[in-house]
Amino acid sequence: MAFSDQLLEDGAHIWEAQKDHPFVRELAAGTVDEAAFEHWVKQDYRYLLDYARLFSIAGTKARDEETMTHLLGVAHEVLDHEMDLHREFAADYGISPEELESVEKAPTCVAYTNFLVRTAHEGSLAEIAGALYPCMQGYLDVAEHMADLAEDEHRYTPFIELYTGEEFREATAWCREFVDQCGTRYPGEHEAMREAFLTSAKLEYRFWEMAYTLEGWDL
Repeated sequence: MAFSDQLLEDGAHIWEAQKDHPFVRELAAGTVDEAAFEHWVKQDYRYLLDYARLFSIAGTKARDEETMTHLLGVAHEVLDHEMDLHREFAADYGISPEELESVEKAPTCVAYTNFLVRTAHEGSLAEIAGALYPCMQGYLDVAEHMADLAEDEHRYTPFIELYTGEEFREATAWCREFVDQCGTRYPGEHEAMREAFLTSAKLEYRFWEMAYTLEGWDL
């Protein structure tokens, strides 16, 4: 079994919890509250900035030119292209660039991005691979689940199409291969990779919960 598949097997219960989350089920049906979806869009925008940092730092730790080039290329793609797409995506739901840029991170977003950036700075390349894997593979798997649940097109259909599209599938396939390469090259890192993977996976679940409950800093 490929190491990426072993990680997915270890985190299967978290994947099932994500798929069963009311935000996911209601988004698939087109009934999730608009405020909850807007909260997700704004928080995900802030998340992406640190996701780019994760890939940038990972690129400096790569030992071969091909991996370094790809990791730094992903960071550039996120900042140069995906952020624009996110702004356009947000605009379709009436969210301005100014709103995206001024939003405060919710506690879960702080926890998730802090974990990723700390792992990038303090962890090995293998640990970074484990930490970033749940975001890509999780969104593809959850979006495919939404596509299966959805009966008709609705206002959230573009979200499902974005994360089941060919471009995202290719990015996820590379990520899975990267995890397997790290698993093969660094067998002594398997437990650290697994721990990073499971932590990110649980934070992915919490991200849905954060959006659904409109989590903020209420005192």
